[in-house]
Amino acid sequence: MSEVLKKIRGFMEKEGIPGRDAYELPTSPKTFPDGANYRIEIAGVERASTMEAMIDEARKRDVTIHRAIAAVGGSTYCDFEELKAMAQMAYEEKIEVVMTVGHRKGWDAGSKEISTAEGAMQAFRLRGSDNVSYHIADIMRNIEAGHRGFLVYDEGVLFLLNKMRAEGLIPKETIFKFSVFGGYCSAAGAKVIESMGVNSMNPISDVSLPILGSIRQAIDIPLDVYIIIVDSFGGMYRAYEAPEIARIASPCYFKFEPGTSEGDIYKPWVAEAWHQGLIREKVKIASIVQEIVQRHAPELKISGKGASDLVLPVTG
Repeated sequence: MSEVLKKIRGFMEKEGIPGRDAYELPTSPKTFPDGANYRIEIAGVERASTMEAMIDEARKRDVTIHRAIAAVGGSTYCDFEELKAMAQMAYEEKIEVVMTVGHRKGWDAGSKEISTAEGAMQAFRLRGSDNVSYHIADIMRNIEAGHRGFLVYDEGVLFLLNKMRAEGLIPKETIFKFSVFGGYCSAAGAKVIESMGVNSMNPISDVSLPILGSIRQAIDIPLDVYIIIVDSFGGMYRAYEAPEIARIASPCYFKFEPGTSEGDIYKPWVAEAWHQGLIREKVKIASIVQEIVQRHAPELKISGKGASDLVLPVTG
């Protein structure tokens, strides 16, 4: 190894960032507060009827769902009573909900930029102060409906939300999950996001086991790791890697999001019955992966229903 690389990697390690990816695939000594290594996260709970179908299928298959990513198409497509109904069902079933809100970049008057090379590099970061205020307004609407978890993908919005949480403008128990659309995929980037106050992060969908290991060494927050992902993101299905992912990345959420593309499956005019069918398939895949982990790594622990550190919606 050159002296330059030695100096660079030594400096990285001094800053708490591994100098290399974790090719030795070390077992993570970290867990959730209950001692568990992994939990189940189902994405794409688009409507109240989708939530109802997910809960029904989970009961039939005896699958514990710890977290739901709701309204991926945008909560501005849900009316207020529907948002309240989703919060109520999740509270009763002891499921943490992370809501995906609008207004966002794809709805902006300049949204065509998102399809350009430059726009793609900007990910979903919002354009201008007006759009930031609209986005936070929809978060406030969801808070009023009872939700306490939100997906973020814009560092400027995260900065403001953390300030609002600290000053009591939004409830102090509110949690933030950093989205895959932020594009983070290294220990250094993960450390920055953790320092900004997120409660979990979703690295890009195709991170290798050594990269996951290096990220885990650098940060303490849970990692939200795709086990299956839409075709437009690569279409991988990492069922037999799941035991190693849980061992290396603990504490982590196994994330399930099959389909063609997010643009196809989360448009609001897709029929509610279609979403009900898809969410049942997601729960089925989660049950299969859980079976595989139990067969090949029974020593790995999954959280029970309603773990005490889950931030549930508020009702009433």
